[in-house]
Amino acid sequence: MPNANAQPILEVRNLKKYFKSGRGKNRLVVKAIDDVTFHINKGEVFGLVGESGCGKTTTGRTIIKLYEPTDGEIFFLGQRIGAGTEGLKAEIKDKRRSVNKQLRGLKAEMTQKAANATDAEKKALQEDFQKTKDDLNQEKQKYVEIRKLEISKRKSQREDSPEVMRKMQMIFQDPIASLDPRMTVKEIIAEGLRIAGVRSDKEIMKRVNESLETVGLLPEHASRYPHEFSGGQRQRIGIARALVVNPEFIIADEPVSALDVSIQAQVINLLNDLRQKYGITILFIAHDLSIIKYFSDKIGVMYYGNLVELAPAEELFLNPLHPYTQSLLSAVPLPDPRYEKKRKRKAYKPHEVHNYKESPPILHEIKENHYVLANEEEIMNYKKILK
Repeated sequence: MPNANAQPILEVRNLKKYFKSGRGKNRLVVKAIDDVTFHINKGEVFGLVGESGCGKTTTGRTIIKLYEPTDGEIFFLGQRIGAGTEGLKAEIKDKRRSVNKQLRGLKAEMTQKAANATDAEKKALQEDFQKTKDDLNQEKQKYVEIRKLEISKRKSQREDSPEVMRKMQMIFQDPIASLDPRMTVKEIIAEGLRIAGVRSDKEIMKRVNESLETVGLLPEHASRYPHEFSGGQRQRIGIARALVVNPEFIIADEPVSALDVSIQAQVINLLNDLRQKYGITILFIAHDLSIIKYFSDKIGVMYYGNLVELAPAEELFLNPLHPYTQSLLSAVPLPDPRYEKKRKRKAYKPHEVHNYKESPPILHEIKENHYVLANEEEIMNYKKILK
């Protein structure tokens, strides 16, 4: 288990990723990630679960900079590696609209009062309006300058150095599509080393062989092509490719979903051994809760781009609070025929269980390290449940 006082190796703050297409009336905005916040401490395995299309893979790809964030910030090893500015730009537009709306209202009110006023009263009204206008415009300008300064900081302070990003690697979901069929295993694994500036063929071959042996393959496999291996072996090649540059943090994007159950166990045990041996921190993306429970220290549950619940693994399975988390857990099968006969799945119907029209939800800490997306009324009910 990781140290409870460990420092975060990764921090994700209010992350958003929107995909846009079309123009005008045909404009479509898909909110793949919508305001997600979490952190991962050094040495931890953070499990990210949810149904297909909820934004898990997009979160991983945005963290490793395959996608640029729409808004929010990503910090890795204390350095900002990604930041979006759309939210700040929207705030500037909203502030300008708000001030202009206030000024139009004040002007209409002044015109109405001035209709039956004397010249002296009209002059006083005009002076009051001008003073209020100047104050509002000054307030708007100050607000806009602060937001523009933050936009400038986010753009200038993003850390793109290869030395930092090299410490973060990704294992992809599909062990077939993620390996180039025209490259040998040696070329696939060595590509990261060459990009990192390693030029010695002797050094490259040494490190490739070490990576292959670490994942349970043989040095002679280096001369073969991906199609000569089974699915489990291909995934091991993908893991070796990630390990060859000695990363501190790995994003494992459903690395076992395309494999047979027996091979899944081998890959999970391999990742567990690597974590214990090298102290690697892992963001483990999956939709299989039984694997997540076995492998993770903390679990985040995603639904439609939002993080709806976040808690230590044992706590989440012991006290699932959000209705969607309860629905997911009710679908987990157990190798017990008597239990399976009685098991009832709990359907999640958000429009029936939530009323967010008047009170929107926030990610709230219900108890220590247990967060749930809820509004004030739901928070009170959750606290009663925990008592």
